Amino acid sequence: MLLSNDIPLVFMSCFKDHVYPFTAIVGQEKMKKALVLNAVNPKIGGVLIRGEKGTAKSTVVRALADLLPEIEVVDGCRYGCDPRDEAMLCVECRERMSRGEELTSSRRKMRVVNLPINATQDRVAGTIDIEHAIKKGEKKFDPGILAEANRGILYVDEVNLLGDHIVDILLDSAAMGVNVVEREGVSYSHQAHFILVGTMNPEEGEIRPQLLDRFALCVDVEGIRDIEGRVAIIQRRLAYEADPHAFCHRWADEQRTLAEQIVASEKALPGVAMPDDVLRMIARISVDLGVDGHRADIVMMKAAATIAAFRGRDAVTADDVKEAAELVYPHRMRKKPFEESAGSEKISDAIDRHTQPDEAPGEGERQNSPPPGDGDSGQDRQFSIGGPAALPAIAPKKDRMPRSVAGRRVDSPASTTAGAYVRSEPFRDGDTDVAFDATLRAAAPYQARRDRDAVSIAIEKSDLRRKVRQRKVGSTILFVVDASGSMGARQRMESAKGAVMSLLVDAYQHRDRVGMIAFRGDGAEVLLQPTSSVELAKNGLESLPTGGKTPLARGLSKAIEVLRSEMRTSPESKPVLVLVTDGKANVPLNGGDPVREALGIAGEIAGEGLPMMVIDTESDFINLGLARSIAEAAGAQYCKLDEVSAEGIVGVVRDSGVLC
Repeated sequence: MLLSNDIPLVFMSCFKDHVYPFTAIVGQEKMKKALVLNAVNPKIGGVLIRGEKGTAKSTVVRALADLLPEIEVVDGCRYGCDPRDEAMLCVECRERMSRGEELTSSRRKMRVVNLPINATQDRVAGTIDIEHAIKKGEKKFDPGILAEANRGILYVDEVNLLGDHIVDILLDSAAMGVNVVEREGVSYSHQAHFILVGTMNPEEGEIRPQLLDRFALCVDVEGIRDIEGRVAIIQRRLAYEADPHAFCHRWADEQRTLAEQIVASEKALPGVAMPDDVLRMIARISVDLGVDGHRADIVMMKAAATIAAFRGRDAVTADDVKEAAELVYPHRMRKKPFEESAGSEKISDAIDRHTQPDEAPGEGERQNSPPPGDGDSGQDRQFSIGGPAALPAIAPKKDRMPRSVAGRRVDSPASTTAGAYVRSEPFRDGDTDVAFDATLRAAAPYQARRDRDAVSIAIEKSDLRRKVRQRKVGSTILFVVDASGSMGARQRMESAKGAVMSLLVDAYQHRDRVGMIAFRGDGAEVLLQPTSSVELAKNGLESLPTGGKTPLARGLSKAIEVLRSEMRTSPESKPVLVLVTDGKANVPLNGGDPVREALGIAGEIAGEGLPMMVIDTESDFINLGLARSIAEAAGAQYCKLDEVSAEGIVGVVRDSGVLC
């Protein structure tokens, strides 16, 4: 437990540091509830807060830490060990005790440790100090962010923008309560008990479902729409800024009451009973909702018991299960990319079916599939999208340019220390990333002939080796979609949307950035600037109307403009242009022949060396071959849609190497 059962409550930091009081935050009750439950029982496993900016996400996390009582820590301990829990002491504290040293202690507030988006693996998990090992012949560990967060709150803003390998480290440590670091053949571990709080804005990119499931609870937040509620937020903020001390004093009683309730709940939690019929109820709800795996059931059990303790009950009831389900299930309902999550109504219906006191034990045990995620929006004529197909894996070629843009498509040399260490090579002037294991192996044969004055191993410059790191990088894929009236003939647009959807699924799986341009009528519109949120591209494609003339030249011109801007702002990204059209240009760009202008811009694309894929949707009896001409002028890979299935598009792209 992070809280101690008999530590006196202290509420001085609000007055000293002017932390906004937790109980003064208006609304966002689910978010506050999820955080309080994790404070009472950190074994729940953390919370993910999804929502728009400016909804008090970071404020409420810091306010929670200030609300909680002080903890007792060993003086001088880098991990904040509890001096009264000998079984959980770190290696350093145990060594101090073995030498007969008395472990003195002091009290401090629980820490909120921030994890930067650009944090490296060594900074997060810590690292073995190889230099100390060489000089002293002793193992020494340099703690990282996980050590700082032990017995505190680890706050990860924009967790969806972190590299997958960093998120894996966080979630593994949160689940096990231990951080294990292995480097150059040396292993070290330490306690890592913390409340994990991640926040994200879904518009900036989603988290993979496999990682999303690892967050125990999830809350979706949005700004308060109620006028009186918004006025209250303004009034309280102005009062806080005018006199923080007086404002904190006004809320001191509410703060004290809630803090006492949290401590009392922690004491009562071990005695809360979990009846067998409640466990069956939880299992039936999970089966009814079609939730994969068993993590949801386990989290439900922990959350429901914690709610019961917080409400002052000695046994879990159906009401506790219902309350917990609202935090446990919503983010676990989507199984495939772009599949819509089950709405709150479906979850509520499943809960109501199985939380009735007179329900038979086996009643309702059926598995429902989530509703299909496709639908139409808007008033213009639209064509439906086929769902994403099961696609073959792309086998990309290796990239030789060092890149720091994260992704999962191409093995690329890492331009920073964030990549995985794959091999070593001789050190060069200016290198700083030393491969100590390879250096030691290079120096070992010569130790008998070298002067090892004051060091365990003598190393010379010729022994030095540098690390060669590798990481997966993604592409920036810009879709340029013909939405003119001719695309409506013979359901071309429906097939075209299916093809783009197949590529979007592939982009989602490989963490690519995507953008989308549509051209129709007299112009071209950027529906989506390049972004990490493939979900937004899917939404734009879904609602894309069809009609009007074909300004192909404007579409290509706009694509060049967007990609040039992208390469200026993200020079390390790999741009790819995917054009979906029947090629029937009939709107000039500069008053000339529409087809010739389109061919001329295609030549510019070839001149700039932009990788391009042209998907030809023409299916008339008389084939003009205009899209093929565009592909030839641009030096692009060409694919005819009526000859290749939507799912086969990805195979063509794989074989062509456009995305590699």
